[in-house]
Amino acid sequence: MKRRPEPELMLEAEQVLAYAQADFSESNAHFIRLLEALEPGELAGARALDLGCGPADIVLRFLKAYPRAECDALDGSAAMLAQARRALDQLPGLAGRCRLLQDTLPSARIPESAYDLVLSSGLLHHLHDPQVLWRSIRAAAKPGAIVLVMDLMRPPSALWAESLVATYAPGAPEILRQDFRNSLFAAFEPQEVVAQLAAAGLEALEVGVVSDRHLAVQGRLAAAR
Repeated sequence: MKRRPEPELMLEAEQVLAYAQADFSESNAHFIRLLEALEPGELAGARALDLGCGPADIVLRFLKAYPRAECDALDGSAAMLAQARRALDQLPGLAGRCRLLQDTLPSARIPESAYDLVLSSGLLHHLHDPQVLWRSIRAAAKPGAIVLVMDLMRPPSALWAESLVATYAPGAPEILRQDFRNSLFAAFEPQEVVAQLAAAGLEALEVGVVSDRHLAVQGRLAAAR
C-alpha cells in the first residue's frame, strides 16, 4: 500500500484533546519494556531527549522508572505541550527533572552531542522527510548513546488498516479513529526504515517488528574513536 503522508503537527484543539485523553497505556508500557531490555543499568542517571513527546506520557513513565534521570521533551505543538505541562504539574517530584521545549525538527534548541539516550514514539510517521528525525538523533546523541524509536508500521492494505482500527479503537471518538487510520496510511514499512538508517549513517541501529502495528528502531550509536 502506498504511503499517504499526513500533517506533521496536531494543532486543532479537539484533535489534541482526543489524543491526550486516549488510552495508549499498552503501547507506551511496551515502549518502556523495550527500553528496559536495552541497557537498564546505564540509564539510572541518564540525560535523555524525547522527540515528539506529545502529552508526555512516555516521559513520565521514563522518569518514574529511572528516578535520577532527566529528560528534555520536544514537541512542535503548543497545544500538546500544554497537555504535557498539566500532566507534569500533577507530579511535582518529576517536573523538576523534565524540560519542555516547543520547536520542530531540526531544532537549534537541542544541544549537540549532549544526550545519553534519545527516545521517540509516534513521531516518525508524521514527518514528510524522515531524515529530519535521523539527522536530529545523530546530532543530539553522545557517542555510544542508546536510541529507541517506536512508531506505527504501515499495513499492506486498506482493509488491514480498517481491521486494526476496529481492533484497537472500537469505541473511540470518530476523530481519534480517523487520526489512527490516517497515521497507519502515513507510517513506514520496516524495509523503508532500514533504508532511511543506511542513508543517515545509522546502520548500527536495528529495525524490528514489535507488535502487529508497531516497529522499533533500537540500539547503540558507535562510540567515539
